[in-house]
Amino acid sequence: VQLQASGGGLVQAGGSLRLSCAASGRTFSSYRMGWFRQVPGKEREFVATISWNGGRLYYAEYVQGRFTISRDNAKNTVYLQMNSLKPEDTAVYYCAAVSRPVVGGTRENEYDYWGQGTLVTVSS
Repeated sequence: VQLQASGGGLVQAGGSLRLSCAASGRTFSSYRMGWFRQVPGKEREFVATISWNGGRLYYAEYVQGRFTISRDNAKNTVYLQMNSLKPEDTAVYYCAAVSRPVVGGTRENEYDYWGQGTLVTVSS
């Protein structure tokens, strides 16, 4: 599967952005999807994950209550709605996919496919 992330940009603190990740292929609905982010010079970190049918969601504590992950299997797309953005949310955001069962979906090495990343910059 190929993943294409979009929706990044520059936003003021307190603002909102919605990221999208479009997937190719006919088996998108069987994939667990995740969002990660990375600041230059730091390791990539987990943001959120959603199960194949959207029934199970999990968030990193630093985005819990502000970010919402969702998916539309008819459109082969996963979203990340980001509200109340903070300067520390500034990063390149990556979407990822995996079709095999995983333990929690919070670790990079659980995912087999990655998008190219989209930059989110939050100004103070």
